[in-house]
Amino acid sequence: MSQFAAAFILLLAFLQTPTFKSDPPHKCDDCDAWNKPREPFKLFGNSYYVGTDGLSAILIVGDNGLILLDGGLEQSAAVIDANIRKLGFKTEDVKLIVNSHGHYDHAGGIAALQRASGATVAASPAGARALQRGENTPDDPQYGFGRAANAYPPVKNVKIIKDNEVLRVGNLAITAVFMPGHTPGSTTWTWRSCEGKTCYDMVYADSVSAAVAPGFKYTAEPERVNLFRRSISRLAEMPCDIVVSTHPQATNLDGKLKKRAEMKGAGPDPFVDHGCKALAANALKGLEARIAEEKK
Repeated sequence: MSQFAAAFILLLAFLQTPTFKSDPPHKCDDCDAWNKPREPFKLFGNSYYVGTDGLSAILIVGDNGLILLDGGLEQSAAVIDANIRKLGFKTEDVKLIVNSHGHYDHAGGIAALQRASGATVAASPAGARALQRGENTPDDPQYGFGRAANAYPPVKNVKIIKDNEVLRVGNLAITAVFMPGHTPGSTTWTWRSCEGKTCYDMVYADSVSAAVAPGFKYTAEPERVNLFRRSISRLAEMPCDIVVSTHPQATNLDGKLKKRAEMKGAGPDPFVDHGCKALAANALKGLEARIAEEKK
């Protein structure tokens, strides 16, 4: 093939790539840092990290389409789209988008990604209400920050799912695990990824931090505290070989990547650290500290 022909093919491929249409960017103190680009990479098997530096998004690849977990900020959607394409896949092949929780930093990009792909969006009942509102629901611990801070583009036609429901796209299957606490609709997602005969339980862990707006108290509703504790226990007990949290720093993604690069394939994969118990233990400490503060 001549150099001219090769260049023409590359140009044609570029021209045929759909232009991604983002929504206006979200503005917040942490948004620029969260949204710094990060090179996409394989977690294991058919599971890939396609999020930004500070906001996770996971792509699961199957024979009949792709599943995307979370959409970051409004301005993250274009980064996620570019990362999917860098890996050799197409955003138009995403058939299902699921959400951890309906805050602007994890749901802000979903509307644009849904428009680009035509995918079904699925969430817990409380999560679906937030996505359709384009804002936290009034029972959310961070609702008090106000609409100006919390709002993001509403998502249309959200499929409401049940706890422990299995969602399928062709040969792919992911399970929703409801974990109310950080938000009423918080959902952790789990699935199996395989390479040859080796299979791992993958966990995309929702936030389990007791972050609140001024004036909110978990202790005002004791059952809310009980639900949060049960969610943290559930996280600790679930099958968990590889875990990625919604904010990747919470599961030391950078440290694992650095160690993986240093090992160059020798020895055990640092991502296989069965890290849900440690994540849950830290979350429980944070919740108990929050409760103690509220009781002062």
